Amino acid sequence: MPHWLITGGAGFIGSNFIRLALAREPEVRITNFDLLTYAGRPETIADLAGEPRYRFLRGDVCDAGAAGAALRWEGSAADAVVHFAAESHVDRSIADGEAFVRTNVQGTQTLLQAARRAGVGRFLQVSTDEVYGSLGREGRFREDSPLAPNSPYAASKAAAELMVRAAVETYGLAAVVTRGSNTYGPFQFPEKLIPLAITHADTGREIPLYGSGDNVRTWIHVDDHCGGILAALRRGRPGAIYNLGGGEETSNRELLERLLAAMGKPSRLIRPVADRPGHDFRYALDCGRARAELGWTPAVRLADGLARTVDWYRGHAAWVASACDREYEAYRERQYPSLASQPAETTAP
Repeated sequence: MPHWLITGGAGFIGSNFIRLALAREPEVRITNFDLLTYAGRPETIADLAGEPRYRFLRGDVCDAGAAGAALRWEGSAADAVVHFAAESHVDRSIADGEAFVRTNVQGTQTLLQAARRAGVGRFLQVSTDEVYGSLGREGRFREDSPLAPNSPYAASKAAAELMVRAAVETYGLAAVVTRGSNTYGPFQFPEKLIPLAITHADTGREIPLYGSGDNVRTWIHVDDHCGGILAALRRGRPGAIYNLGGGEETSNRELLERLLAAMGKPSRLIRPVADRPGHDFRYALDCGRARAELGWTPAVRLADGLARTVDWYRGHAAWVASACDREYEAYRERQYPSLASQPAETTAP
């Protein structure tokens, strides 16, 4: 039975990918290798316990011995690695980039070496459109667009991609890279924009909006993103890069206004705050290669995805309460000191 190693599978996209893979790949066994940091939580994967084709191993991708052990199940090496494990929050990288270099760059190189030594046949690096940097109002990034990362997070992901490229060119590793656009959906840690807005709005808190709010993103639902990753794992060309993006561009302000309208909350909860340093203006991806070579296109419309996401967060109060613990509350106060300390009064829009 084929064995896939999924790193970072207790996090947002990784946990959703594991559920998708178990459902669509009945012959595959999965090892979830995760350190369980603040954003990779046991509660996120609790429903997977007892699945006979799944096991969880706690460990650090920077630990060569632990990574090598995770690659083996009953004496056989993994057939494929899907590498999600990463520090991923831009704001945290701006405050301190050291953990991003360690996990995202060193961790990727350690895992690549372990995979190569174990004879793994397939390696997929999950990356981000942020490695391209910022677009103006026109155009889209293609896979051959220059890399110009502007945040420590994006720089660390670009560096990780280059380590993967080196493994392909130097050692012949059959590796593929996917670059996803901004992703949303169930189990996303509340520090990210959409779950931050949902949890703030439902508790009457103001929602921080960086700068003018004119920055443009193309959002993709996590189900679509995971479907693209699975398609790239199965059908992607070794050494190839695939853009995986949603098809609907929206400014951050418009996104929040649409989300609040769907929640029945007033748009006056949006609170402009000082802009983030190095804030990229626009991301947009040309996904023609993924359509042509992988047969992949996103299926979830933004309006439907937002409604589903709101319903999920409102229906999983225990998970939200666990994520919004004392440590997270302290982080939120440090990150947004200008927000009102008391919940804002809420009335109908």
